[in-house]
Amino acid sequence: MPRMDRGDLEMVLSTLHKYAAKKLAPEFLLQLDHDDEFPRNVLNELYDPVKFGLHLVFIPEEYGGLGGGAYDVYRVSEVMAGIDLGIATGVLATFLGTDPITVGGTEEQKALWMGRIAEEGLLVAYGATEPQAGSDLAAMKTKAVPVYENGSVKGYKITGRKQWISNGGVADLYTILALAPGGPSWFVVEKDAEGFTKNKPEDKHGIRASNTAALFLEDVYVDADRLVGGVEGRGLAQAQAVFGYTRLMVAAFGLGAGWAALKRAIPYSQTRIQANEPLSQKQGYTHKLIVPNATRLEAARAYIEWAADRIDAGEADLQTEGAVAKYLATETGNKACEDAIQALGGYGYTREYMVEKFKRDVRITTIYEGTSEIMEWTIARDRWQLHLKSRGAYYNEWAARLDEIARAAPNSGAATAALALRALAVLLERCRLDRLTRNQHILFRLGELVAFAETAAIFAERSPTNPTDAINLDQETLLAMSRIHARDAALKVAADGLRWTMGAGQTDPKLADSLNLPAIYRAQACLIEDMDFVARKLNEAFPAA
Repeated sequence: MPRMDRGDLEMVLSTLHKYAAKKLAPEFLLQLDHDDEFPRNVLNELYDPVKFGLHLVFIPEEYGGLGGGAYDVYRVSEVMAGIDLGIATGVLATFLGTDPITVGGTEEQKALWMGRIAEEGLLVAYGATEPQAGSDLAAMKTKAVPVYENGSVKGYKITGRKQWISNGGVADLYTILALAPGGPSWFVVEKDAEGFTKNKPEDKHGIRASNTAALFLEDVYVDADRLVGGVEGRGLAQAQAVFGYTRLMVAAFGLGAGWAALKRAIPYSQTRIQANEPLSQKQGYTHKLIVPNATRLEAARAYIEWAADRIDAGEADLQTEGAVAKYLATETGNKACEDAIQALGGYGYTREYMVEKFKRDVRITTIYEGTSEIMEWTIARDRWQLHLKSRGAYYNEWAARLDEIARAAPNSGAATAALALRALAVLLERCRLDRLTRNQHILFRLGELVAFAETAAIFAERSPTNPTDAINLDQETLLAMSRIHARDAALKVAADGLRWTMGAGQTDPKLADSLNLPAIYRAQACLIEDMDFVARKLNEAFPAA
């Protein structure tokens, strides 16, 4: 997948920042939230191809877009989420809605619909989820019944209901997943199709600036050329093909919202005096509420950028990598916003200071595009299969590569991340021998441990040589963060893994020794020193105005 020119990307991001400063002031965003109002005029301006054309980032150049890759999409998504996650979700919905066409459409369909979306700035909605199916798309009930003329399929009549659809009540164009005789299939439906109605907007906990509504289809007729790809039964494969990509967007949402909250908490701590000293100088504040969240967000960023690089290089089937990125970034973003409320005390609990709104908004990122629990299952299922196929070599070989990095860059955290990966390999093998994954909870906890171990490994690999352009932190700070996250991951894998395997009845009396717990505890040395350093650098990077 191609990427935008770096200068073009920075121009888009700069324009977006300027637009937000001028048009999306906190007072305006808080009013939208209070009124539960979808800002159609804002989306129209963002999508105006002459004035802005933000949607063009997601559209290939051959259809009139800017041809952004996964890296470009992540950068835009993070910035959008840091402004307002509700408005960002409206943009995401258009991108999701175009996915079935981009992935599975014929050249004629792509040229028609992507060209129209680019030129007219159409809002799009992605109609997959159903009331009783949730994320299990295979359990959907919506039907597409063929309409025949002279023995050939002339079109389809679609009947069913879709639930929790972003842009559901305001979109111009919809891609609808329905069960045709040949299997699940995508169809393009326009907003004014006869028999197509939209429910009132949902009264949501957060992202209240986004429109979320149920869709009702009653014998909605579409011509046969609205069947995406022209062949029935490819719908689930088309949906699965982009999960790695779209989940990176949601990961970036968690990243952006989490950092937006921290960027309020950090300057606040520099001016808030407690016992004759600013909170920014107190470990009880920084080491609990700020540094752990900033560190995990940057670990998630490193993994997002690594996965984006692979997608843009043409790799396919990165669903698991997308799941790891989404899991850590959104869970951490949610925790960062929660802790920012605590950091601001009573001010944080009021709407005026925005972090309360960020917390309500970011919560959805752990739910949509697959819940955190589905992410855990996806991660565990795939990595379990890799462990079995490689006869336990997968993580041990990765750990050996980290050992090489540790020799070249001993301050990277790579040696500690290698301990995490080796402990993970031991746990997976013990689960195999004792058949512990028969317990669903064990499988899900393995998914969590994989996410921590892999993000620690990638952060340690990238921090010495691939500093990010996306955050105002120098390489020395990122290296310290990598060391902190590696320690956290190693201890979590070993201690939590021992707990849950013991709880499930593992039979090895020497399992604690096999996990190398003494070495993992020794690796915690200098943790407070690194946290002190990161706290100081965060205060320098984000000073009070």
